[in-house]
Amino acid sequence: MPARLTPLPDWVIDRRRQLGHRIAEHRRAAGLSQDQLASRIGVERRSIQRYERGERDIAYTAVVLIADALDVPVADLVR
Repeated sequence: MPARLTPLPDWVIDRRRQLGHRIAEHRRAAGLSQDQLASRIGVERRSIQRYERGERDIAYTAVVLIADALDVPVADLVR
């Protein structure tokens, strides 16, 4: 993937962190470890860690899979 020409605005980074925080909250509420969630959606635990810390952009497909694995609407994650 090509490097960005300009840094992301702070508000985008904040929203990414908020999404990660909501994923972590719902994962814990579902009683799942990061390993278990990763296994359910077909990614490595490291990816879940990065999503939850807001360090990595999440593809829409991954958001849909995470919402399904946690049995929550996509809107609850991205609100």
